[in-house]
Amino acid sequence: MMLEAQSISQTVQGNPVLHHISLRFDEGRFYGIIGPNGVGKSTLLHILTGTDVPSTGNVLLDGKRLPDLPRKTLARQMAVLQQGGLPPVGFSVREVVGMGRYPYQNWLGGEVEDDQPIIDEALAVMGLIDLQSRKLHQLSGGERQRVALAKLMVQKPEILLLDEPTTYLDIGYQIGLLDTVRAWQQKQGLLVIAVLHDLNLAALYCDEIIALHEGTVAAVGTPEEVIVPEIIDHIYNTKTIMIKHPLTGVPQLILQPGI
Repeated sequence: MMLEAQSISQTVQGNPVLHHISLRFDEGRFYGIIGPNGVGKSTLLHILTGTDVPSTGNVLLDGKRLPDLPRKTLARQMAVLQQGGLPPVGFSVREVVGMGRYPYQNWLGGEVEDDQPIIDEALAVMGLIDLQSRKLHQLSGGERQRVALAKLMVQKPEILLLDEPTTYLDIGYQIGLLDTVRAWQQKQGLLVIAVLHDLNLAALYCDEIIALHEGTVAAVGTPEEVIVPEIIDHIYNTKTIMIKHPLTGVPQLILQPGI
C-alpha cells in the first residue's frame, strides 16, 4: 500500500503553511516527520489522513484520491493516533479498545466476525489485561496512550499515522510505545508515518526522515543522511554535536549551550 502527496499546499486563516510538498510513502517503512514548531508537521499529517483538505494538490492512496474513498473503507486501511491521545472519559479500557472495531460493524453495530479474540489480543500486546475493567479517567497519561494504541490495533490498519505520540510521556513510556509500534510495523508490514519532536528517537526508530522547514521539505533520507549538523543546525537555528549510538550506530544529537 502506498500513500502519495502530490504538490500539497495549505493556507490557514490566510497564512501559507505548506508550499508544494510532494512525497511518497511506501508500505513496510517507518517515516518520521521532524522540524521546529510552526513549520506545518501536524498540518501535513492531517492532510495525509484526509482530516483536512489541502488548498491545492492531492493525496492518493494506491492511486485513489482520499476524498473519493468511503469513510469506512478508509478507516479499514488507515488508523490515526491524534496528538494528546484519548481524553479521560468514563468508559472502561475494554469498551474503548472495542470502539476500534467500528469500521467493521454494520448499521446495527454488529459484526460478522467475533471481535472478542481481536480485542483480547490487543489488550495482551499492550499489557492492559489487568486494567481492562478500569475506567479511562482512572488511568495515567501513559496508560491511556497504551489504550489508544490498542484501539488502533483492533482496527487492523495497513497505514498507521501518529501525531507526536510520545508527548507528555516519560522516557520509559516513550521507548515502550515506539518499541511496540515498530514491532507491530515489522510483523504486519505496516506503513507508519509519525510526527516526532525528539530527533534522537526519530533516528532510533525511523527508516526515513522528512525534515520540514518554513513549510517546505528541507531534506528527505535515512537518519544518517538527515540527522546531520549542517541540516539540523540550519532548520532549528541551534548548534549540535553528532555522535553515533554505541549499540545501533544511528546518529544521536548532543545540544550545545549558548555561550
